Amino acid sequence: MTTILLIVLILLLLGVVPAWPHSRGWGYGPSGIVGVLVIVLLLMLLTGRL
Repeated sequence: MTTILLIVLILLLLGVVPAWPHSRGWGYGPSGIVGVLVIVLLLMLLTGRL
């Protein structure tokens, strides 16, 4: 489960990079959401719930 979450998170990080033509106009929203997901996953790993 952890490996799958890590792979999905890496794919999300690559997808929201503003260098890609489809995501140039998105601003900081998607990367902020991915950042929040990273923090939540880290907290879950540290507390042992994942």
